[in-house]
Amino acid sequence: MKNKIRLDGLTLTVRSVKRSADYYCKKLGFKLEVDAAPHFALIRVGGPRGGTIGLLSLTKATKNGVRKITAKQKRAFHVELSTDKLDGLYKELLSKGVRIDVPPHDELWERSMAAVDPDGYTLEFAQR
Repeated sequence: MKNKIRLDGLTLTVRSVKRSADYYCKKLGFKLEVDAAPHFALIRVGGPRGGTIGLLSLTKATKNGVRKITAKQKRAFHVELSTDKLDGLYKELLSKGVRIDVPPHDELWERSMAAVDPDGYTLEFAQR
């Protein structure tokens, strides 16, 4: 392909934009870039050159034809994040009350753990 393609971010539908923004910013330490609650928020991950996570209210999304997904469907969706010190991050997130669903463990390709956000989406943290 002649033109490079980058992934800048993704958007999740959430029940409460404020609750989700608080979780991502206060518990995970990300930066709130756009606060248009109760309809939308934009969270910056990894500093000024990092990607974004959009938080779109389910109420707003359903007006545009989006259908509510089940808890099982949300769990199948993984937001993949990386860190240089997974075990240190694990301890830090536990101290902030983050629900860790799968503690740090080794896979053939990486060391990873998984948390669950307030809406049931899986956040996978990996150290390669």
